[in-house]
Amino acid sequence: MKSPQPENTKPAVKVEQRGRILGIGGVFLKSANRDQMREWYSKHLGLADKGQGVMLPWREHDDPQKEHVTVWTLFPASTDYLGPAPFMINYIVDDLDALLDRLKLEGVKIDPKRMNESYGRFAWIYDVDGNKIELWQPAAKP
Repeated sequence: MKSPQPENTKPAVKVEQRGRILGIGGVFLKSANRDQMREWYSKHLGLADKGQGVMLPWREHDDPQKEHVTVWTLFPASTDYLGPAPFMINYIVDDLDALLDRLKLEGVKIDPKRMNESYGRFAWIYDVDGNKIELWQPAAKP
Protein backbone atom coordinates (compact mmCIF):
# COMPACT_ATOMS: atom_id res chain seq x y z
CA MET A 1 0.00 0.00 0.00
CA LYS A 2 1.31 3.41 -0.99
CA SER A 3 1.62 6.03 1.75
CA PRO A 4 -0.43 9.16 1.21
CA GLN A 5 1.51 11.97 -0.40
CA PRO A 6 0.94 15.58 0.55
CA GLU A 7 -1.00 17.45 -2.07
CA ASN A 8 0.93 19.96 -4.11
CA THR A 9 -1.43 22.81 -3.45
CA LYS A 10 -0.59 26.39 -2.82
CA PRO A 11 -1.40 27.80 0.60
CA ALA A 12 -4.67 29.67 0.83
CA VAL A 13 -4.28 33.27 -0.23
CA LYS A 14 -5.38 35.69 2.46
CA VAL A 15 -7.77 38.17 0.89
CA GLU A 16 -7.64 41.41 2.80
CA GLN A 17 -10.70 43.58 2.93
CA ARG A 18 -10.18 47.13 1.66
CA GLY A 19 -11.18 49.95 3.93
CA ARG A 20 -9.19 49.01 7.01
CA ILE A 21 -7.23 50.93 9.60
CA LEU A 22 -3.45 50.88 9.08
CA GLY A 23 -2.43 52.93 12.12
CA ILE A 24 -2.91 56.13 14.04
CA GLY A 25 -2.30 59.22 11.95
CA GLY A 26 -2.77 61.74 14.71
CA VAL A 27 -3.74 62.47 18.28
CA PHE A 28 -5.24 65.91 18.77
CA LEU A 29 -5.91 67.52 22.15
CA LYS A 30 -7.69 70.72 23.09
CA SER A 31 -6.01 73.04 25.57
CA ALA A 32 -6.98 76.36 27.12
CA ASN A 33 -3.27 77.10 27.62
CA ARG A 34 -1.40 75.60 24.69
CA ASP A 35 1.99 77.11 25.57
CA GLN A 36 1.89 75.65 29.08
CA MET A 37 0.72 72.29 27.75
CA ARG A 38 3.43 72.26 25.07
CA GLU A 39 6.03 72.99 27.75
CA TRP A 40 4.70 70.21 30.04
CA TYR A 41 4.63 67.57 27.28
CA SER A 42 8.08 68.62 26.09
CA LYS A 43 9.64 68.59 29.55
CA HIS A 44 8.03 65.39 30.86
CA LEU A 45 7.43 63.28 27.74
CA GLY A 46 9.85 64.68 25.17
CA LEU A 47 7.08 65.78 22.77
CA ALA A 48 8.56 69.10 21.63
CA ASP A 49 5.78 70.87 19.73
CA LYS A 50 6.95 74.23 18.36
CA GLY A 51 3.46 74.98 17.02
CA GLN A 52 3.24 72.60 14.06
CA GLY A 53 2.74 69.39 16.04
CA VAL A 54 5.16 66.59 16.82
CA MET A 55 5.86 64.12 14.00
CA LEU A 56 6.36 60.53 15.19
CA PRO A 57 7.58 58.35 12.27
CA TRP A 58 6.87 54.62 12.04
CA ARG A 59 6.79 51.77 9.50
CA GLU A 60 4.18 49.13 8.77
CA HIS A 61 4.93 45.81 10.46
CA ASP A 62 4.00 43.70 7.42
CA ASP A 63 5.66 46.04 4.92
CA PRO A 64 8.58 47.92 6.54
CA GLN A 65 9.18 49.88 3.32
CA LYS A 66 5.91 51.75 3.94
CA GLU A 67 6.61 54.73 6.16
CA HIS A 68 3.98 56.74 8.03
CA VAL A 69 3.91 59.48 10.61
CA THR A 70 1.66 60.01 13.61
CA VAL A 71 1.08 63.68 14.41
CA TRP A 72 0.59 64.75 18.02
CA THR A 73 -0.66 68.31 18.42
CA LEU A 74 -2.57 70.72 20.61
CA PHE A 75 -5.54 72.74 19.40
CA PRO A 76 -7.03 75.79 21.12
CA ALA A 77 -9.85 74.96 23.55
CA SER A 78 -12.22 77.00 21.35
CA THR A 79 -11.74 74.85 18.21
CA ASP A 80 -14.75 73.17 16.63
CA TYR A 81 -12.49 70.91 14.56
CA LEU A 82 -12.47 68.19 17.22
CA GLY A 83 -16.17 68.44 17.93
CA PRO A 84 -17.27 68.83 21.56
CA ALA A 85 -14.77 66.26 22.89
CA PRO A 86 -11.44 67.33 24.39
CA PHE A 87 -9.52 65.13 21.93
CA MET A 88 -9.77 63.38 18.56
CA ILE A 89 -7.89 60.46 17.06
CA ASN A 90 -7.04 60.35 13.36
CA TYR A 91 -6.78 56.87 11.85
CA ILE A 92 -4.84 56.13 8.66
CA VAL A 93 -6.95 54.05 6.26
CA ASP A 94 -6.04 52.20 3.08
CA ASP A 95 -9.28 52.92 1.16
CA LEU A 96 -11.47 55.72 2.48
CA ASP A 97 -14.35 55.11 0.07
CA ALA A 98 -14.54 51.38 0.83
CA LEU A 99 -14.50 52.03 4.56
CA LEU A 100 -17.18 54.72 4.37
CA ASP A 101 -19.37 52.49 2.20
CA ARG A 102 -19.11 49.67 4.75
CA LEU A 103 -19.70 51.97 7.73
CA LYS A 104 -22.78 53.43 6.05
CA LEU A 105 -24.24 49.93 5.64
CA GLU A 106 -23.46 49.25 9.30
CA GLY A 107 -25.41 52.35 10.39
CA VAL A 108 -22.43 54.39 11.61
CA LYS A 109 -23.00 58.16 11.82
CA ILE A 110 -20.92 59.75 9.06
CA ASP A 111 -20.26 63.47 8.69
CA PRO A 112 -21.15 64.51 5.10
CA LYS A 113 -18.16 66.89 4.99
CA ARG A 114 -15.04 65.73 3.07
CA MET A 115 -11.65 67.34 2.76
CA ASN A 116 -9.13 66.77 -0.03
CA GLU A 117 -5.60 68.03 0.48
CA SER A 118 -2.32 67.46 -1.33
CA TYR A 119 -1.33 65.04 1.45
CA GLY A 120 -4.55 63.01 1.42
CA ARG A 121 -8.30 62.72 1.79
CA PHE A 122 -10.27 63.10 5.02
CA ALA A 123 -13.69 62.15 6.37
CA TRP A 124 -15.22 62.06 9.84
CA ILE A 125 -17.41 59.59 11.69
CA TYR A 126 -18.84 59.44 15.21
CA ASP A 127 -18.74 56.59 17.70
CA VAL A 128 -21.73 55.61 19.89
CA ASP A 129 -20.74 58.22 22.52
CA GLY A 130 -20.63 60.97 19.87
CA ASN A 131 -16.83 61.24 19.77
CA LYS A 132 -15.60 62.58 16.45
CA ILE A 133 -13.11 60.31 14.65
CA GLU A 134 -11.02 61.47 11.71
CA LEU A 135 -10.24 59.06 8.86
CA TRP A 136 -7.30 59.87 6.62
CA GLN A 137 -6.25 58.20 3.38
CA PRO A 138 -2.75 59.57 2.65
CA ALA A 139 -2.03 60.69 -0.88
CA ALA A 140 -0.17 58.14 -2.97
CA LYS A 141 3.55 58.85 -3.06
CA PRO A 142 4.91 59.42 -6.58
